[in-house]
Amino acid sequence: MTSAAGGSGRHVGLPRWLFVPALVGVLFVLLPLAAMVSRVDWSGFGSLVSSPSARDALWLSLRTSTISTVLCVLLGVPMAFVLARARFPGQSVVRAFVLLPLVIPPVVSGIALLYTFGRRGLLGSTLEVLGIEIAFSTAAVVMAQTFVALPFLVISLEGALRTSGQRFEVVASTLGARPSTVFRRVSLPLVLPGLLSGTVLAFARSLGEFGATITFAGSLQGTTTTLPTQIYLERVTDPDAAIALSLVLVVVAVVVIGVARPGRGAV
Repeated sequence: MTSAAGGSGRHVGLPRWLFVPALVGVLFVLLPLAAMVSRVDWSGFGSLVSSPSARDALWLSLRTSTISTVLCVLLGVPMAFVLARARFPGQSVVRAFVLLPLVIPPVVSGIALLYTFGRRGLLGSTLEVLGIEIAFSTAAVVMAQTFVALPFLVISLEGALRTSGQRFEVVASTLGARPSTVFRRVSLPLVLPGLLSGTVLAFARSLGEFGATITFAGSLQGTTTTLPTQIYLERVTDPDAAIALSLVLVVVAVVVIGVARPGRGAV
């Protein structure tokens, strides 16, 4: 077994003082979660998370998050390859806009989508003439989730592409492989761990999306009320249910993050 330090078998130690702020950071994350767990009504936990509204919200979240993740893969893989491999004027500007949903508040993303696809939006009035209404529908949930989750897949895959380099792709091209063949047989398998991590992170981000969803899709049980939205609604009317559903969402997130842990599938 080799260590990360060049395979020499030697372990490079860390300054002891680093462990102090690291421990503070861990406690900063864990203590609120522990406080939430301590407030769970375990005696009524089953009934709280199995109410009709909770089941509808969980099923809708899982369904829309899966669809939005597929869309992220279909759109994000080409975007990542273009940003990592192509060279064109204004590339840095394009990259900045692609990653913009990472830094703007989700509610701003929702407003942007609403004024694009809403009834009086940039494209909404045209779509309405065609009999297509997107805002405040399940499709709006999927679009909101895709909008905020797409950069997670792009940045993860782009990083994997830049790290892997182009040596094997150049060799395949030199041997006469067409660009599509190189992409399918060399490039994609080479960055598959990065693609898997990006896909799982996109799913996790979609599952936890709230601000853009409630702004663009609203809250209609069984149609647009996702699990985060249901938690927000229950927070006022039934705090015990909100805590129980929050725990469910945390458990799902922990499982997802465990699947996408750093270094998974790495050589």
